[in-house]
Amino acid sequence: MKLSARGHYGLLAMAQLARTYGQGPQSLTEIARLEAIPPAYLEQIMGALRRAGLVEGSRGVRGGYELARSPEEISAGAIVRTLEGPLLLTACVGDGDVAGNCEREAVCSAKAMWLRLHDTIAGVLDSTSLADLCEDTIKRDEVDPNSLKGDSN
Repeated sequence: MKLSARGHYGLLAMAQLARTYGQGPQSLTEIARLEAIPPAYLEQIMGALRRAGLVEGSRGVRGGYELARSPEEISAGAIVRTLEGPLLLTACVGDGDVAGNCEREAVCSAKAMWLRLHDTIAGVLDSTSLADLCEDTIKRDEVDPNSLKGDSN
């Protein structure tokens, strides 16, 4: 399973909004600059996040985007599912009703492993909040003060 640029950029943008939570809206231009995200692509991503109720947008000179809820209340899982769709590892294992399309499902030797892998991935995504992502960044920067802000590698 590979997260697309849409999901990766969405997590970066949301973490940036989490770092400025409570300070008012942040412009798309600023988020794009800080996180090295193409502005036009970021606009599409933020539209999807707004429609999902994860961010609020405002227009005007001081307009921009801000989190709709506190960073502790927004999980990485909610962001990834909004931007990528349901987690689907195989035709028989995924979120909700998206799985169950494999004719060999009943006799599949690997299904139990795929279920454990899905549950592990979903568990990590759903138990990691935006606040956790920001805290992890602070810890990493304390260990490596030369790390670049916005470096995704």
